[in-house]
Amino acid sequence: MNTNFYDQVYEVARLIPKGRVTSYGAIAKSLGAAKSSRMVGHAMAYAGTAHPKVPAHRVVNSNGLLTGKFHFETPETMAELLFKEGVEVKNDKVVNFKKVFWNPLEEMNFED
Repeated sequence: MNTNFYDQVYEVARLIPKGRVTSYGAIAKSLGAAKSSRMVGHAMAYAGTAHPKVPAHRVVNSNGLLTGKFHFETPETMAELLFKEGVEVKNDKVVNFKKVFWNPLEEMNFED
């Protein structure tokens, strides 16, 4: 590995398609670090400083809750960004979470 863990997290997060979400745990598992979902959360808290831009609003907890919303300009920003992409949010939770869930282990191409 020639990049640090945060950079690897950001690389995966940049692959999440518009209108889809994934979880901290799913990103951790895709990186071979299944028990590191909290570290993914810490990485996402600093995603605003990463270049190129990281769509941190597409990363939620394993129940679809917008637990990272306080790391945005306002607590409503995360839900607003998801709504603009067609993801419905009610009471800080993604509606139809399983339907819009993007699993990096299943959907990433690991071939070089």
